[in-house]
Amino acid sequence: MRWVNLGPAAKTVASRSSLGSLSTRMIIAPKIRGFICTTAHPEGCAKHVAEQIAVVKSRGLIENGPKRVLVIGSSTGYGLSSRIAAAFGSNAATFGVFFERPGEADRAATAGWYNTRAFEQEAAAAGLYARSINGDAFSNEIKSEVIAAIKADLGQIDLVIYSLASPRRTDPNTGEVYKSVLKPIGSSYTNKNLNTTTGVVNEVTIEPAEGDDIRQTVAVMGGEDWELWTDALMEAGVLAEGVQTLAYSYIGPEVTWPIYKNGTIGRAKEDLERVQRALDAKLAPIHGKAWVSVNKALVTQASSAIPVVPLYISLLYKVMKAEGTHEDCIEQMDRLLRDRLYNGKPQPDEAGRIRVDDWEMAPQVQKLVGERWEDVNTENFTTLGDFAGYQSSFLRLFGFGLEGVDYAADTDPAVGIPSLEK
Repeated sequence: MRWVNLGPAAKTVASRSSLGSLSTRMIIAPKIRGFICTTAHPEGCAKHVAEQIAVVKSRGLIENGPKRVLVIGSSTGYGLSSRIAAAFGSNAATFGVFFERPGEADRAATAGWYNTRAFEQEAAAAGLYARSINGDAFSNEIKSEVIAAIKADLGQIDLVIYSLASPRRTDPNTGEVYKSVLKPIGSSYTNKNLNTTTGVVNEVTIEPAEGDDIRQTVAVMGGEDWELWTDALMEAGVLAEGVQTLAYSYIGPEVTWPIYKNGTIGRAKEDLERVQRALDAKLAPIHGKAWVSVNKALVTQASSAIPVVPLYISLLYKVMKAEGTHEDCIEQMDRLLRDRLYNGKPQPDEAGRIRVDDWEMAPQVQKLVGERWEDVNTENFTTLGDFAGYQSSFLRLFGFGLEGVDYAADTDPAVGIPSLEK
């Protein structure tokens, strides 16, 4: 990100933003540090949201789809795509909860902020209700604020999607701060890894969990907060008869199991499934249902931080694109709602989970990815993997690399979200 040098004779570009503060227009470029991008582009994020909406609208309306939807963690990745799929696939009124940083005169907002602004603008243009609350979704205060808003505006909710991804969580009752870790359990783990900055295939060793790493990771990424949300919503009477609630998970292939399925994050996902069963019992009196949906490996802000996974994703993309079965977040969430949750055919597996990772885990796909995993190195990676696709997907998360956006033009970083300005 850099300032625009207008020169002494140029017109001023300082203006009042929709946040009410004096803002300076600027050119925003991607700044990547490791597996994160510290900048985001408002027009690029808007274009990305518009493209997702177009995918959903091209598939027509979801018959018997949800009409009043709460998405907890609605600003990026699967949560954002879930909100888009519900709104533009089912004409649903949507309520979104997230924790994002607004822009300032000299600093871009987070991508989730710009995504939500774009979503609300598109929803308003389509005549759809959309309201958002920005704050710590783990807190009792935000839960109470959301419930009050639902009562005032919608009355009840018929679909609750829980899609929070955070490295830490403050216990709303005790104040203890939990921190999650991505570690194997029992012994260190060494395997191939992709340096996403250089494209070098190297080797990484991850030391095992110690102390209370497992407990802390489960507290952040497990099902406790999903259950607290459901309990609060039920107690307030804002869950409609027949309500469904979803939380998202991942299993993946054996090559990732030591760091994922059998690691600390895997223990958290096991807890998510424990809570799903508990919620089924709690929702039974109102004929509700809780689900855990196992989704495909995709480039998201969360997955980019997990060692080994970016290399696997790059190989997977190459195979699935060649097969014509590749999906991004929006195709996954549209298929989840359209073909599983609201057509009467959820197709749960033996553990009761909905599997929309089925195309990823198809035997022929996994066989080819596994063979390439054994062979891949820095020299042949561009042939065996889709690094360009990985990089493109990563940049698009932050609004960069989208066609039709003038990234050389100055833009206002301090734009607001309509429902937060009322």
